Amino acid sequence: MAIVWLLARLFIGYQWIESGWEKLRDPAWMGATGEGILSYWQRAVAIPASGRPPITYDWYRTFIQFLIDTHSAPWFSKVIVFGELAVGIAIVLGAFVGIAAAAGLAMNMAFLLAGSASTNPVLAMFEVALILAWKNAGYIGLDRYLLPLLGTPWRQTDITERPRPKLPAAA
Repeated sequence: MAIVWLLARLFIGYQWIESGWEKLRDPAWMGATGEGILSYWQRAVAIPASGRPPITYDWYRTFIQFLIDTHSAPWFSKVIVFGELAVGIAIVLGAFVGIAAAAGLAMNMAFLLAGSASTNPVLAMFEVALILAWKNAGYIGLDRYLLPLLGTPWRQTDITERPRPKLPAAA
């Protein structure tokens, strides 16, 4: 299964790296104003005269409006850019796959709540699978070495190391 998880990781990681890299090179995202995320937020909180608004939940619209009102776009845009790159690189390298996938899932959910479907549902589905398979998902990757060094809550034993049942003594 490690090969299957590697293929899934490469797909998901590439998606995150591509998205983060595109934003990293865009002055609207990396500039002093955070114009890229600000315009996204403004479109997301807008309530059209007819039809449904992009954000379904009022509590999330209030949160995004709070970010707009507190001028959080300049620093928040950089958090998104470097977060996307960090998630992508960690998943591709197989380093702390479960944690990276959870961070990616959190970003996907935030994008979905803001009304942006895109590839987010597909990535979210794969990330849930990676979270559930965290012990094996990074085996062909750095997790094979990192997790044992840090001490994980399991110990894999070889079949030859298992204790053998004791047989009753002969009379």
